[in-house]
Amino acid sequence: MFARTFGAATLGVDGVIITTEVDASSGLPGMDIVGLPDAAVKESKERVRTAIRNTGIKLRQERVTINLAPADLKKDSSGLDLPIAVGLLTAYGTVTQDSVEKSLFTAELSLEGKCRGVKGILPMAVKAREAGFENIFVAEENAEEALLVEGLTVYALRDLGQLVRYLNGQEALEPAQPRQEEATAGRIFADDFADVQGQYQAKRALEIAAAGGHNVLMVGVPGAGKTMLARRMSSILPEMTREEALEVTKIYSIAGLLSGRGLVKERPFRSPHHTSSMTALIGGGSVPKPGEVTLAHHGVLFLDELPEFSKKTLEVLREPIEDRQITISRVHASLTFPSSFILITAANPCPCGWAGDREKECKCTLAEIKRYNQKISGPLLDRIDIHIRVPRVKYEELSSKKRAESSSEIRKRVLAARKIQLQRLEEYHLFCNAQMNHALLQKLCNLEPKAQKLLEQAFKSLNLSARSYDRIVKVARTIADLAGAENIEAGHIAEAIQLRNDSESDL
Repeated sequence: MFARTFGAATLGVDGVIITTEVDASSGLPGMDIVGLPDAAVKESKERVRTAIRNTGIKLRQERVTINLAPADLKKDSSGLDLPIAVGLLTAYGTVTQDSVEKSLFTAELSLEGKCRGVKGILPMAVKAREAGFENIFVAEENAEEALLVEGLTVYALRDLGQLVRYLNGQEALEPAQPRQEEATAGRIFADDFADVQGQYQAKRALEIAAAGGHNVLMVGVPGAGKTMLARRMSSILPEMTREEALEVTKIYSIAGLLSGRGLVKERPFRSPHHTSSMTALIGGGSVPKPGEVTLAHHGVLFLDELPEFSKKTLEVLREPIEDRQITISRVHASLTFPSSFILITAANPCPCGWAGDREKECKCTLAEIKRYNQKISGPLLDRIDIHIRVPRVKYEELSSKKRAESSSEIRKRVLAARKIQLQRLEEYHLFCNAQMNHALLQKLCNLEPKAQKLLEQAFKSLNLSARSYDRIVKVARTIADLAGAENIEAGHIAEAIQLRNDSESDL
């Protein structure tokens, strides 16, 4: 007898519907799965057969063929266990075909028939709704995630037996309900800029970066507070919209980083170690999975000890920084992952870290310093809008009882500047100055005559590239937005140039 059920898998950051076709007929007993299954899916026939038996259902010995369509797409999700099991039971007449129509099933099965959670439930549920399914059956631990999708009835399953009894009308199964979240008075961050003594220029640079979505390079001696500053960047960024939160949650769902929680509401902050491989940074695998640049989408990617990363690893950052997405091509698929993030990097000026310090002598040779800094290529540095030096903090600043400006105070100015940018860029479907291309700069960024003259002088004297020109104008536009100015003035250009070249003597 033939039966058809529906499951789902993920492809990139999206879900894809998998049609499970099962045919049980007379012949030499056995079970074959076709349709490009990977090892985990091939092994599902043993899990499914044992789970059905331990549920108390005995199947006849027949020839079973299971096809997973579309056949040209590699299947790599253990969540196909449940639709395969339901398809088998339908083909054997244990449940009716009508009872499984307009329903999508996705869960891994244990040998005793328990339902286990799988990765990527949110994009699967989104695809199910788009495809017109009315119900989705998931493991209990995935229910909260599936409930994020409106217009879909979610059923949380304990085991396969519970599902069979429900489909046969022998047991009631109530749809899952979302948990009631406690209202919070506002965002509370453990890391606050109020804890950072001194470093006024660095804090100003990060405020500009947060307001305009700009990338930052901080160069300074060990212990100056570069990492401390970077970790507080998220505390001054605007809250994510629901659309942004859903995008980030889909990515974290596919990566298996949700751990049963619902919507991701805080902007991501990713800080990969400098030993991370190129694949870990940009993503990859036989069927490409998201890397750190995608996990930082709509948030911050912090690369500490930048010259310690391999040069090959750093060079792959060019595409996601410039295009705000990364395309990975493999034999079985070519996928594009979103990667719109603010890049914050930190580096020492030399291998020992003390070049240019007034208190401690640097022991590195000029050749060692040159070799160390050459790990960061010119094209990569050109894509970083703001370059600043972070000096040693003075004792007077550290011992001061005066509390520094808090993140909430800085964030008010950032939000005001972002509001101005949204009004200017809304018709272009952009939300911050860093996303503007050259054509939009020419159209939307009006420089006063003195500002234009100053930029011309800097362009010629500093031998700036076309990309540097664009990035200086973008930063100047953000500075003007923070000041509430309609046009870009000479002072805004001067500060943008200073922020662009402040670390030039070190790197």
